[in-house]
Amino acid sequence: MTRVKRILLLALAVLVAAIGAVLALAQQSRHGRSRDGEEGPVPVLAAQARTADVPLYLEGVGTVQAFNTVTVHTQVDGQLIRVAFREGQDVKKGDLLAQIDPATYQAQLEQAQAKKALDQAQLANARVDLERYVFLADTDAGPKQQADTQRALVAQLEAQVKQDQAAIDSAQAQLGYTTIVSPLDGRTGIRQVDQGNIVHSSDTNGIVVITQLRPISVIFTLPQQTLSRLDRTSAHAALPVEALGDDNRTARERGTLTVIDNQVDQTTGTIRIKATFANADLRLWPGQFVNVRLLVDTLRNAVVVPAAAVQQGPNGTFVYVVGDDSKTAMRPVTVAQQADTEAVIAQGVKPGESVVTTGFARLSDGKAVRVGMRGGRSRGGDAEQ
Repeated sequence: MTRVKRILLLALAVLVAAIGAVLALAQQSRHGRSRDGEEGPVPVLAAQARTADVPLYLEGVGTVQAFNTVTVHTQVDGQLIRVAFREGQDVKKGDLLAQIDPATYQAQLEQAQAKKALDQAQLANARVDLERYVFLADTDAGPKQQADTQRALVAQLEAQVKQDQAAIDSAQAQLGYTTIVSPLDGRTGIRQVDQGNIVHSSDTNGIVVITQLRPISVIFTLPQQTLSRLDRTSAHAALPVEALGDDNRTARERGTLTVIDNQVDQTTGTIRIKATFANADLRLWPGQFVNVRLLVDTLRNAVVVPAAAVQQGPNGTFVYVVGDDSKTAMRPVTVAQQADTEAVIAQGVKPGESVVTTGFARLSDGKAVRVGMRGGRSRGGDAEQ
């Protein structure tokens, strides 16, 4: 009998505990509701609208191109007796790159010089004879025909000397071509021919390719709808261009717009744009793909809110504005520009107003909210415990 009593007392205790828990939950539920039976304030996060200068960008994908590219060829035929550069070396304009055997061209120059000296000697003698024949003709001591013939011979020899000088100039040029120098500042690529080979001016590959990396160019495309705006803004100033890094946010290199192509690609409906970058640290490399953004304008003192605050509804975009009475007002807005983190509001929100950024599931127009604040405080209801 005592055991039965203990079991009954234990069952009664469990029942009392259960009833107490139910009553506590009911009281807590009543505490979380307002007097008229509706749910209490909805917890949300909010941010204040602010004013800022917002840049307007046009974005595209571009290809890096060398500012200048030159394939160095020999202009004369001969044996390559010296290669004076290293592959991948930075060279300046006028630096020695290679040397062709000059022996044949030196001999041709000396031959042309000797021919000129011979003709000059003949010309000098012919001029002396001309003076003598002219004197005899003037004194009727000799025929005038002889003087005229000698005068023609002098003119012929003078022309021959000029021809000899042209041959000398040509031979000097050919001899100069045996010394191959860099035509620009740049970086050499992989050598196309080795020392000791016979090279020809008709060779396709040349000796080496030199690319100018500082500065460097980027070619990218934009939709044809942006053409009128680009043409209008670029007429007043050089537009800044940024080549973005791998995160698509950080500017890897900054430059300026150089050229807007003179025609639209009909197959894609895009316009080609060329920008120039200093590339002092060689962060851009020919053939590389980069994301590019072009600054076309800046909105001054624009109203800016977090992009998360802008919502889409049946009637367009809107935001929830938190009033001084801690109630929300659903307000339609006009978005001038929206990025990943911020949106520019043209109409609908004033600077300093609070807009809801998180907690939209239970919101509606006129809903009471409890705005979470930093430090564990809240506004519009009891503090969070």
